[in-house]
Amino acid sequence: MTVLVTAASGHLGRLVVDALLARGARPSDIVATARNVAKLADLADRGVRTAELDYARPETIAAALDGVDSLLFISASEPGGRTALHQNVIDAAAAAGVQKLVYTSAPRATTSTLAVAPDHKATEEAIAAAGIPATILRNNWYTENYAGALATAAESGVLAASAGDGRVASATRADFAEAAAVVLLEDGHLGQVYELGGDVAWNFTELAAAMSEVLGREVRYTPLSTEEHLAALEAAGLDAGVAAFVTAIDTGIRHGELAETDGTLSRLIGRPTTSLVDALTAIASARG
Repeated sequence: MTVLVTAASGHLGRLVVDALLARGARPSDIVATARNVAKLADLADRGVRTAELDYARPETIAAALDGVDSLLFISASEPGGRTALHQNVIDAAAAAGVQKLVYTSAPRATTSTLAVAPDHKATEEAIAAAGIPATILRNNWYTENYAGALATAAESGVLAASAGDGRVASATRADFAEAAAVVLLEDGHLGQVYELGGDVAWNFTELAAAMSEVLGREVRYTPLSTEEHLAALEAAGLDAGVAAFVTAIDTGIRHGELAETDGTLSRLIGRPTTSLVDALTAIASARG
């Protein structure tokens, strides 16, 4: 069985390749792809096959999928502009006769009010319309998304957000990557839509406490209104569009969009998900 991983030069894709290898996949049965194959040289050195695959260039997708049985389709990183790019991948996968497509979607993609949800909803619908055997992984937030907040807290002792008392069932990229590897290698997952999140949904007061433990200094959560948060982000140098996106995510958190956790992720990977403190410790160590 040949497994192709898209966006393998990115954080998640690279971790999926690692997880596939750790779970016994032969390097020669894995195809790691990226727009820039040079970024995959270390994987090639480990015996993993590599290929160019650019969502915007259908000819590269078709060539990379030749002879592939299973496809991990990692969503593109252009919120609001993913749909056409994703359709290119879906069309190529259908033409290539892919037997298992695993797509990384967003939490509750078909009903969520999060700004990232519409692209994922459209992609899930397109996969279904194409008739490709598929599994949908609706990944909650990566704990690594708060690396910047951790760095700011290390300097200021403040965690500022407009998420109110909303909770986030985050997990690490490695947790989600391992789940993808399990679904790719095991039978029995086709047709499933998995809502994946960490075992514990935390709020920002608890995030500040975890940061305090990791940093060895007091970190205080300062709840902001959306308007205050927008002003603070723009004052820090973010453009208006990015600031609006960040505050929209916090609004979604405040409304419970990322709070769902039912243990599906830990059941898939066969272990508890990485704790908030352990994840933040790893982030702080990587930052130096």
